[in-house]
Amino acid sequence: MTQEEKLEQIKKYGTNEKDSGRTEVQIALITKRLNDLTSHFEVHKKDHHSRRGLLMMVGKRRRLLDYLKRKDIERYRTIIKEMNIRK
Repeated sequence: MTQEEKLEQIKKYGTNEKDSGRTEVQIALITKRLNDLTSHFEVHKKDHHSRRGLLMMVGKRRRLLDYLKRKDIERYRTIIKEMNIRK
């Protein structure tokens, strides 16, 4: 992920361009990295070390989504719908 792509996600889901700590921004950044890694695994099927990192990122995103669901259900539903994350 390039710096420009990261900044674009931060602007889209954060309150300003320096708001990288917001839960929605973190979920968006992790989702972007997961999508990039998914295409990587289509080519490199035996890259098990990176697959472990992918599974850890999926778990982190799941925990962030659970946190957001507990704190604000409307923001949770919005991010799920916008990012096409199945639950």
